[in-house]
Amino acid sequence: MQQPTGFQGGRLLIVAFEGWNDAGEAATGAARLLAERLRLVEVAAVDPELYFDYQFTRPTIQSEPDGSRRLSWPGAAILGPSGIPAEPDEEGVTGPGADTLHVLLGAEPARTWKGFAAELVDAALSADIEGIVLLGAMLADAPHTRPLAVFASSENPEVRAALGVERSTYEGPVGILSVIADQAERVGIPTVSLWASVPHYVHNAPSPKAVLALLGKVEELTGLSIPRGSLEDEAQAWEASVDALASDDDEMAGYIQQLEQARDAADAPEASGEAIAQEFERYLRRRGDQPGGSGPWRPRDGA
Repeated sequence: MQQPTGFQGGRLLIVAFEGWNDAGEAATGAARLLAERLRLVEVAAVDPELYFDYQFTRPTIQSEPDGSRRLSWPGAAILGPSGIPAEPDEEGVTGPGADTLHVLLGAEPARTWKGFAAELVDAALSADIEGIVLLGAMLADAPHTRPLAVFASSENPEVRAALGVERSTYEGPVGILSVIADQAERVGIPTVSLWASVPHYVHNAPSPKAVLALLGKVEELTGLSIPRGSLEDEAQAWEASVDALASDDDEMAGYIQQLEQARDAADAPEASGEAIAQEFERYLRRRGDQPGGSGPWRPRDGA
């Protein structure tokens, strides 16, 4: 199947932002791994004074190898190819368009979102970007012991047809990713959004397993091959640490077991429409939305 321009072999931009869009630091984790593997360098950046409230997203200070101290300000930048060759023993990103891949990383701005998005989309146009992949991660009722799902969507009908992704039906508050996607589509750059599900009961810790899920989806849609390095070991260690936490908390363990059962039932090949409907009815009864319900849903037996 022929891919729309930019998604296999074209000049691709991967986008991720810290904050509201980045549960478990999964989106920025995936984007940073790509930037490091490709040895990307900054090619464009916004003026943080225009878009950030430093009482909301504060600058940080850090020590340099020479002993000096340096302030780091919140912002957003597009990183592009440096031309620096990889070391002979270094694993690099390969596949169509790997040598022209760009990454946009930053903190979600506090104000002037339209201007912020317009500035970055203009920079993408100047870099001849032909397609944009927006990475996000959200807290969800997902068991950490199962593969973490990634939902792919696009507002572009050609992208949906070529990549086999859906059109989102979500209605409600959005983050800066949605604003950038809207601006990009308006100027003719096709976009696709990838959202990883991060278990909400471990939301305070980075989730390498969700990073892996996003990278796998990027590979599937673009044809790129992305070395994982130590990430798979980190994901196993993360899962083991959550297992250990749950083993000391009967309520948490019971809740995880319920999530596992629901996920396995939904994924089972023999799962019928009737079985799915019955599971949904049980969910409604727990919430009290069905006749015979017991009022607002509350955790029950570890749920």
